[in-house]
Amino acid sequence: MNLPFEPQRQTQDYQASDAAHHIHAFVDQKALNAEGPRVMVRGEGLYLWDSEGKRYLDGMSGLWCTQLGYGRKDLTAAAAAQMDQLAYYNMFFHTTHPAVIELSELLFSLLPKHYSHVIYTNSGSEANEVLIRTVRRYWQVLGKPQKKIMIGRWNGYHGSTLAASALGGMKFMHEMGGLIPDVAHIDEPYWYAQGGELTPAEFGRRCALQLEEKILELGAQNVAGFIAEPFQGAGGMIFPPESYWPEVQRICRQYDVLLCADEVIGGFGRTGEWFAHQHFGFEPDTLSIAKGLTSGYLPMGGLVLSKRMAEALVERGGVFAHGLTYSGHPVAAAVALANLKALRGEGIVRQVKDDTGPYLHTLLHEVFGNHPLIGEIQGTGLLAALQFVEDKGTRKRFANENDLAWQCRTFGFEEGVIIRSTLGRMIMAPALVASRAELDELVDKTRIAVDRTARIAGKL
Repeated sequence: MNLPFEPQRQTQDYQASDAAHHIHAFVDQKALNAEGPRVMVRGEGLYLWDSEGKRYLDGMSGLWCTQLGYGRKDLTAAAAAQMDQLAYYNMFFHTTHPAVIELSELLFSLLPKHYSHVIYTNSGSEANEVLIRTVRRYWQVLGKPQKKIMIGRWNGYHGSTLAASALGGMKFMHEMGGLIPDVAHIDEPYWYAQGGELTPAEFGRRCALQLEEKILELGAQNVAGFIAEPFQGAGGMIFPPESYWPEVQRICRQYDVLLCADEVIGGFGRTGEWFAHQHFGFEPDTLSIAKGLTSGYLPMGGLVLSKRMAEALVERGGVFAHGLTYSGHPVAAAVALANLKALRGEGIVRQVKDDTGPYLHTLLHEVFGNHPLIGEIQGTGLLAALQFVEDKGTRKRFANENDLAWQCRTFGFEEGVIIRSTLGRMIMAPALVASRAELDELVDKTRIAVDRTARIAGKL
């Protein structure tokens, strides 16, 4: 391992300039300016170094992105070679290029066979923006232009652009201007918090039946699609009960509503399957992808379409007025191609399914199964969430659970591990190349952070 990068400027200088020019995501900027952000300067494998030389194990893969970890020379070499050959061209004006063609060939060899076409974007937010227009255009082509309404879930997350935040169900984002017409929501399948006396199976079916009730309320002739993450990511890494997705799929098929899966976090091996919907056993009509597509090395996303949707749009749709300047960017496509080749060729997804994923969850249950602060452990593959709870017997959550979880996250940084806090849940999603030793370190440092938090909460 090389020596950490030596920054060229003092941390305080970086922080002052950052405060002068940036508005960061999902923070109180005034408070951040007073505190000063950490300045990350280097990454290798699962590790990051800040400008003060402190090393962190990144337990969140950046933002659920870096499937292959940091510092992969094959990905940087792919970018450099493509830049030398064709740094940019667009997919307008009746043109294409080899990098995006070869990427799509590989992508569809990894996807189930009922998918055939993709519209590339630069992010998951853009993929979900494109989703709305594509779904509505599909129904127009089929002679059902009144089918416009999209149904999402409360506490779901589909991005932070206007339409994407409207599809999502985070009310504080809606209050900041994130609303558009013809979007409705149903409850999330969060059994631990909302299941009451129902069994998980009963609760899962009840949540799914809310979709049927909402479709009937709005009129099936008006509903275009239902969008949801196979598991909720930013909303707390919440896994639905096993009864949920089969019932949702039945309802969508019965009422002729498109089933749209947001695979931005779940795609490309995170669950031990190539795509999270395969883990849960359902068959969406569309997939929104991003993040792990390039391991975060360059921005790229996309909307994957089923064959029936693509056939209608291609054979009967005529001109579809969509497109982005950087759709299918050749350098991003080259990096995505190298990334997918590595995930496949090195057997990384299979390793997550058969080895490191089960190892992580066995370890988490051994360490936290009887912890006084932890009420539930959820996840699969290299995904996990620890639910904070005040009373295990009643599943009573702390009134200040957000503050406790944020404090735990802060303790994690102090211990040299990056984990995420969301709604009283601690989340981890390390790079898919994590070794057992690195998973040991991740869990051990997380345990220290959780123990420190439990002392504050009076649980230790």
